[in-house]
Amino acid sequence: MKSNIDLPDSIPVFPLPGALLLPRSRLPLHIFEPRYLAMIEDVLKTPDRLIGMIQTSEQNGEERMQAIGCAGRLTQFSETEDGRYMLTLTGISRYRIRKEVIGFTPYRRFAVNWSGFEQDKSACEKNLNFDRKKFFGLLSRYFQSRGLSTDWDTLKDADDELLINSLSMLLDFETEDKQALLEAPSLVTRLETIVTLIEYSMRCGDGEDVLQ
Repeated sequence: MKSNIDLPDSIPVFPLPGALLLPRSRLPLHIFEPRYLAMIEDVLKTPDRLIGMIQTSEQNGEERMQAIGCAGRLTQFSETEDGRYMLTLTGISRYRIRKEVIGFTPYRRFAVNWSGFEQDKSACEKNLNFDRKKFFGLLSRYFQSRGLSTDWDTLKDADDELLINSLSMLLDFETEDKQALLEAPSLVTRLETIVTLIEYSMRCGDGEDVLQ
């Protein structure tokens, strides 16, 4: 995969609540809506093959896009017999929405600003003060409380960034919590946010009984 992509001034944007993409992480997608099938066909013709993932929120009864998203490069692609697309995006950089680009495409395009996220294209982050034993103890209790299972050996073998970003993307947090994880300025603050969300959930933040 290219690591020195020239980031364009505008990109197609795919609003999808709960689907979080982070730099250097991979997000599988199943595309079936006609407007997004058209978007993929157009993206495949571009040299950078970038798609901007973004969360949405409801304000005054209207669905609005968040200000910050993450662009990914289409790195895997296959088509099913009935015309759907199965693909993988690899996160390249976060971006800030500037304004919508008016055109004739059935999907939406936006002019974007990449400044402030230069670290997204650098080498993977390290968290040297990460107490993995304590974190996995908390994570184990959380999984038990939710009736979840996982491959613990694979999780424990993952490096800090892969572990923290994968959990950020996969755990069933609310959309606004996913956005907070996306906007975390560093790996350390993203870890702190995950811990806070897990601890809040286990203190019956979702209305369930307090865990003993």
